[in-house]
Amino acid sequence: MKKQRKAHKPINLEKIKTYSIIKRKNLVNIGQFGKAIEYRDFNKFIDSLPKILAANDLRNLIENIVRAHNKKRQVVLAIGAHVIKCGLSPIVIDLMKRGIVTAVAMNGSGAIHDYEISLIGETSEDVSHSLKDGTFGMARETAEAIQAAASAHECGLGMAIGNKIIKDRNKYKQHSILAAGASLNIPVTVHVAIGTDTIHMQPGVSGGDLGESSHVDFKILCTVVSELEGGVWLNVGSAVIMPEVFLKAITVARNLGRKVKNFTTANMDMIQHYRPQTNVVKRPTKHGYSITGHHEIMLPLLRLGILSGLKK
Repeated sequence: MKKQRKAHKPINLEKIKTYSIIKRKNLVNIGQFGKAIEYRDFNKFIDSLPKILAANDLRNLIENIVRAHNKKRQVVLAIGAHVIKCGLSPIVIDLMKRGIVTAVAMNGSGAIHDYEISLIGETSEDVSHSLKDGTFGMARETAEAIQAAASAHECGLGMAIGNKIIKDRNKYKQHSILAAGASLNIPVTVHVAIGTDTIHMQPGVSGGDLGESSHVDFKILCTVVSELEGGVWLNVGSAVIMPEVFLKAITVARNLGRKVKNFTTANMDMIQHYRPQTNVVKRPTKHGYSITGHHEIMLPLLRLGILSGLKK
């Protein structure tokens, strides 16, 4: 007779040791962030690019974004956390303030880095160092703030964090995409996968609150996607979460009878992964582009191309 296996109970997180984020060494600070500059003659550069392959795709993508903006269509930016860690928040916020980007969607780690930037002007701990002694992800302020926001289910997680950043007067709130969304009344949704983010290890964080508030954000994003006809969906730096969320949002919109057929998508990343290629570029639309390059170069380039295109 085989011996019955031991049942595995959920681990108790109550004795987890946390520390103040102020004591943590970070790899990224706002002094390294990019700047949203003006450049009047950028059209000459865009026009000078070869009309072949990726250069032509970039030109077409810029034209589609300009057209969507002029026709007051949705231009949605779905991002991974790396966009924030690469110092691109000022670029994103500028596009939001100009009314070009009409909605932003990010994964849970994006919200974590955005909040930390707003609080201390730094983010991105040295994982290799802190993983050795179990202190990785144990900065208490981040978890406490996001949990407090998540408990306000009704408005969704993104809006709740943005409102908290503003209410608490975080010192560097001007660099927060979430705070910008809350102040501009632009949807910035946060899509959490439980177990993937550092704050999920801390005892005070409720999976129920995170799940409920993130589900509200998913439904908000479904509303945005239901209005995507004639618009543009940009997936920048998310290899798994946002492409999967987008596919489900498209399904919800079409299932409810919304016309979401003619729109442009683009995946911009350093490496072209399976899910963005399949779920963003190929399956949902006939007008999808794959543009490979580093975010810290490609997103400022795209922004200047859009601004120049709007001045034509």
